Amino acid sequence: MRIKILAIASISLILIVIFLFFVFMAPQNNNETSYTTEILAENLEVPWAIDFLPDYRLIFTQRGGKVSILDGNNSIKTVGQVNVTQDSESGFLGIAVDPNFNSTHYLYVYYSLGDYNRISRFKLEGDQITNETVIRNNIPAAAIHDGGRLKFGPDGKLYATTGDSANPSLAQDTSSLAGKILRLNPDGTVPSDNPFGNYVYSYGHRNPQGITWGPSGIMYASEHGQNKNDEINIITRGGNYGWPLYEGNNTGTGYIKPMRAYTELTLAPSGIAYYHGALYVAGLRGTQLRKLTLSTDGQSIMGEKATLTQLGRIREAVEHQGYLYITTSNRDGRGVPQNGDDKIIRIKMT
Repeated sequence: MRIKILAIASISLILIVIFLFFVFMAPQNNNETSYTTEILAENLEVPWAIDFLPDYRLIFTQRGGKVSILDGNNSIKTVGQVNVTQDSESGFLGIAVDPNFNSTHYLYVYYSLGDYNRISRFKLEGDQITNETVIRNNIPAAAIHDGGRLKFGPDGKLYATTGDSANPSLAQDTSSLAGKILRLNPDGTVPSDNPFGNYVYSYGHRNPQGITWGPSGIMYASEHGQNKNDEINIITRGGNYGWPLYEGNNTGTGYIKPMRAYTELTLAPSGIAYYHGALYVAGLRGTQLRKLTLSTDGQSIMGEKATLTQLGRIREAVEHQGYLYITTSNRDGRGVPQNGDDKIIRIKMT
């Protein structure tokens, strides 16, 4: 009997050892994404936006007015210095490369000058930007709430986010360019199918700073709320997103409720990128890159997590050729600079 008990105990011990081996030693398939980061550039002055030239070089703005190019050897060349008004949140903000750059050599930028924001087009000739053409002037500006993101959409149109310029009532006025997402033809004219016969594509925004598109054409935007209530929105043509009448989950008939409202924390979202069924949102005050896993149809969020929480304030998030690129914003007057700040970081998704 004693031998039988010992045999049973031995078999049980062996089974436990095998179980622990598979739990702790076998590869885990939990569908989580791991990240490998590489610093591409550092000691920058508040890099705000990045895009890519057709030859894969990275071009970026710094809020004080510089346009610079980062090549494959991680060397930086400044190709322009634009006269801007830098005050709190204002300054040199968005940049977008013309989809037809190989034939036009055009770059589009968004910047603050005095009491207004401006969208301009430059030509990149050799190592310098030249021939500024003002595409849209007199976008209301202030020291805060200037929006500033520029992106070309899948339809070839140029989209720009604008803040309410600290004048909330303008966000509900469809004749004003403040508190909106704008849609322009590349030559600066108004697209014939815009909903209000002007540049306004959507309205009722407080301070949107990020836009991106999923593979099915869904447009997503990130927006700063007031006292939390930051939002991730699906943007529709002519949609009213509520500000200043409604924000966060507080909404009413005729107003579009956010896809996600952050009532429990302040994320202060800025750049936003789509990659493999998820949105990656740069968090400023939230000091993180936040991953939002989307449903199959892209219409809802199935889960989320904070990543890269050790970098401080994150301003930009862009996907390019299977990599994510982010910028830190710890030298913008609201962060705590770390060694080497500010940085451009490339993230390999594995």
